[in-house]
Amino acid sequence: MEKLIKLANCAQGLLDKVRAPVDFLGPLALRLYLVPVFWVAANNKWNPFDSSSSIDSTAEWFGNAEWGLGLPLPYLNAYMAWGAEYFGAILLLLGLGVRWISIPLMVTMLVAVATVHWEHGWQALNDPKSAFASDHAQEAIERLSVAKDILREHGDYDWLTEFGSIVSSNNGMEWAATYFVMLMALLCIGGGRWVSLDYWIARRFRR
Repeated sequence: MEKLIKLANCAQGLLDKVRAPVDFLGPLALRLYLVPVFWVAANNKWNPFDSSSSIDSTAEWFGNAEWGLGLPLPYLNAYMAWGAEYFGAILLLLGLGVRWISIPLMVTMLVAVATVHWEHGWQALNDPKSAFASDHAQEAIERLSVAKDILREHGDYDWLTEFGSIVSSNNGMEWAATYFVMLMALLCIGGGRWVSLDYWIARRFRR
């Protein structure tokens, strides 16, 4: 048993030596993965550099109780969601205030789960073989199969699927929850070493 513990300690020590020089890659990868996610989400709400874009449609969707989310103060909520995602993408890219910006982004994901995705369950795409499949996943896949047969018979199916297959969206909370977990990790570990302004600011000013 003693030899086994010694061997395990040696292996752990070797892993620590190999990992230490590259441990900045983990938080960097999380940040770079999330940057386009929030940048696209923000610009879909409003692109301030596009004169044809407006926050109005987002605010209308936020506030409308019939076909939207029915949220109070829709313009305030729209600007807050846009701001968190827009400036969040920039700050994550720079590695600046990573722990701080993770908080409003996590809140944004929680609001998205509660107002948009919760009623649809877990899965983003219907898949009866995956964990937490919705009750209607099998039916959704069967209807997708029928839709594909119709398109094969009456349409140019090869052209329709040239750049991607046709899928059945469930609009569940899976992706929002995944982003929340990634942001929680960044809240705990920060932006990482070397490729992060937080790191260099801390080296210069933190005591």
